[in-house]
Amino acid sequence: MVSEGSAPYHANGSALPKKLKFIDLFCGIGGFRFAMNAACKVRGLEGQCVFSSDIDVDAQTAYEANFGERPTGDITKVLASAVPDHDLLLGGFPCQAFSIIGDRKGFEDARGTLFFDIARILQTKTPRAFVLENVKQLRSHNQGKTLERIMETLEGLGYHADYRVLNALNFGVPQKRERIFIVGFREPRAFSWPAGGIPMRPLSAILEKNVPDQYWASARIRQNRLIKRADKQQFREPTVWHENKGGNVSAYPYSCALRAGASYNYLLVNGERRMTEREMLRIQGFPDSFKIACDYSATRKQAGNSVAVPCVTAVVGAVLDALNKPAVPPSKKLVQVDFAFAGEPLTASRMNRSLAPCP
Repeated sequence: MVSEGSAPYHANGSALPKKLKFIDLFCGIGGFRFAMNAACKVRGLEGQCVFSSDIDVDAQTAYEANFGERPTGDITKVLASAVPDHDLLLGGFPCQAFSIIGDRKGFEDARGTLFFDIARILQTKTPRAFVLENVKQLRSHNQGKTLERIMETLEGLGYHADYRVLNALNFGVPQKRERIFIVGFREPRAFSWPAGGIPMRPLSAILEKNVPDQYWASARIRQNRLIKRADKQQFREPTVWHENKGGNVSAYPYSCALRAGASYNYLLVNGERRMTEREMLRIQGFPDSFKIACDYSATRKQAGNSVAVPCVTAVVGAVLDALNKPAVPPSKKLVQVDFAFAGEPLTASRMNRSLAPCP
C-alpha cells in the first residue's frame, strides 16, 4: 500500500510518493529509523514512522529520547490489524536464537518464533517492501533449513525475496560486522544489492580523548594482553584488541563486532580500555546527535544489539531505488499460501501448527 503524498521523486510509472510510511519492528534504539531517514533524505523523500515496537524497556527509553515517541512493547500481543498501514516494514528480528554465541536453538527457541510476527503483519498489511536483518549464521543454521523455511514463508506470502550477507566494514564504519539482510517486494523489482566500497572512517576520528579512569582495564588485564601480543604485528595507528573464547588476542585498526552479551573486556582500545558509550555508537554509525539516555551497561547492550546504520542505509536506499522503477516480469511463479494468521498474535503452539520448522 502506497502512502498519499506529493509529487514522486522520479517521473515514471512506478515512482514513489514524497512521503513514505514505514514501521520499525524490534526497533532497539532506532538504527533502522536513522537509516531510513538518511536514505530518504538524499532522494528528496520523507520517511514517516507510523509504528515502532521493542520489548526492552531501556531501549524504549533511548528511542523515546531520540524520536519523541515510546515504542509499543511486546509485539506478540499486538494484533496485526492494529498496526497502521505502511509502505515498508523494517526489522532486525532478534538474533539470539540463531547466533553462534547463543545455544543455536533456532525455531525451538521462543525468540526465534518472533519472525512469525513479521509474517503475520506482512500478510495482513501487505506493504510494498520489507528489509530484515539477522546474524550471518542464520544462513547456515540447521544446514540452511532455517533460512530456507523463512524464504519459503516470505514467498508463500506473495513476496519476491532475496538475501545477502554484508559486512559493515565495507560501508564506512570501522567495525567488522557481518549480517544477513533479507529484502522482499510485493511486485518483482530490478533490485541490486549495494556494493559497498565506502572508505572506512579511521578509529582516530572516532575515539575520544581524555577518557575517564572508569573505562580502563585493570593493570593485570592490560599486562596479560601485552604478553599475548608481544610477538605479533604491531600498529602505529589506534587499534581495537579482541580476545576470543580460546584466549587468542588479535588487534586491528577497526573493531570486531560489538556484542551485547560479551565480557566487558572483550574489546579493548589499544589493549588498555573499554570503549565509551559514544565510541560504541560511532562504531555503529550513529550520529553524535544521538542522545544517550541510559547508563553504561544498558547503552553497551543497546549498541551491541543495534544495526550498523550506514550499511542499513545502503540497503534501504537500494530498496527505494528499486521501488522507484517499474515492476519487472517475475523470474518464477510464486505459490501463495494462506497461513491462517488472521492477523492475531500467535502462541508458540499455533505457530508450530501453522508454520512448522524444517525437520
